[in-house]
Amino acid sequence: MAVRPVALKKSQATSDTDSHLFDTHPEIRLEFRHVREALKQGYTKPFLLVDTEIVRNKVRRFKGAMPRVHPHYAVKANPDPRVLKVLIEEGAGFEIASIAELDILLELGVPAQEVCYSNPMKSRDYIRYAAEKGVEWFVLDSLEELRKIVSIKPDAKLYVRIEAPNVGSDWPLAGKFGMKAQEVDAIIAEAVGLKADLAGVTFHVGSQCRNPENWRVGIQSAKRVFRKMRLAGLDPRLLNIGGGYPVRHVKPIPSIEKIAEVVNHALRDVPQTVRVMAEPGRYFVSDAGFFVCRVVGTATRSGKRWMYWDAGVFGGVIETTEGLRYDVLTDRTGKLVPWNIAGPTCDSVDVCMRDELFPEDLQEGDFIYIANAGAYTTAYASNFNGFPLPDVRVI
Repeated sequence: MAVRPVALKKSQATSDTDSHLFDTHPEIRLEFRHVREALKQGYTKPFLLVDTEIVRNKVRRFKGAMPRVHPHYAVKANPDPRVLKVLIEEGAGFEIASIAELDILLELGVPAQEVCYSNPMKSRDYIRYAAEKGVEWFVLDSLEELRKIVSIKPDAKLYVRIEAPNVGSDWPLAGKFGMKAQEVDAIIAEAVGLKADLAGVTFHVGSQCRNPENWRVGIQSAKRVFRKMRLAGLDPRLLNIGGGYPVRHVKPIPSIEKIAEVVNHALRDVPQTVRVMAEPGRYFVSDAGFFVCRVVGTATRSGKRWMYWDAGVFGGVIETTEGLRYDVLTDRTGKLVPWNIAGPTCDSVDVCMRDELFPEDLQEGDFIYIANAGAYTTAYASNFNGFPLPDVRVI
């Protein structure tokens, strides 16, 4: 049987204790028996096993919790075409960060005019390509980007990204993108002067947000921007409440239903003429996947145990370097001891975890099973050092 390291068991115990505060609805993840069945087919390199039925259920659950909000899946979370097909069947929309993601959607028959280009900084060539393919909605968060887009596509439908609180998010995203409140007036004035169709507002509360209050504050800030836009003669008709919807790893999380209570209340006075959308990525696909890799070797250096996996920072496990603690399973039952976990490449940055508790009897050839890993694993992976990309297997 697979076992959890004690360190993660303790975190799980905390989640259970706080369940009355956070987990008002059960979270479902891919059953481990499917991983056992997949391994019977053989193993040559790391792979992500995805259950598309869980993806379907997550879309339906999101829509059921927030009927007013149209989900536009963040393609970057997991761009596998088989996953995208399921999302299309469930009526999800899409948001992209590059033209490569756009091309995948176009090949699957997604109308370009229904795709939102949500990367706040785009090259001229990318804007031109997307516009030629029929993309209409483009985000911006600077005067320079506004002028750039309008110079290429004067009739573009534009939405401005504003700052929102990221308190309580595992990965705050404020700073790189998002306009401060005092900067919005200049964007509105420039849009009016250029006769640009500045038609919406968006924000992002931070990745793995465990503080529903962030959405309330973000929506209230968007309403203030809408009022300014209307006073300037613009026609705001899109509110994009972004991503950040959390999934269960080892920390307690608010359920989507708990977040929805806050969002639905905040949307009560938003006119029906305004289309409300969101950009869930991780929420739709993370729970549907198990990432499987293998121990390629162990070593002891300066009294420290090192374990090397055939997938590391460059092979799909990069988010551990940002503090994400996955629920990791193994087949060993030995005493739990601290290990440093590294990937197979020669790069010194290819270290995933330090002093993490794992069974002391783990050895070369053992399998490592990472739960709830359907998002940002294979999407982040590269061929660095010539190592192969992980497979994606779908059930």
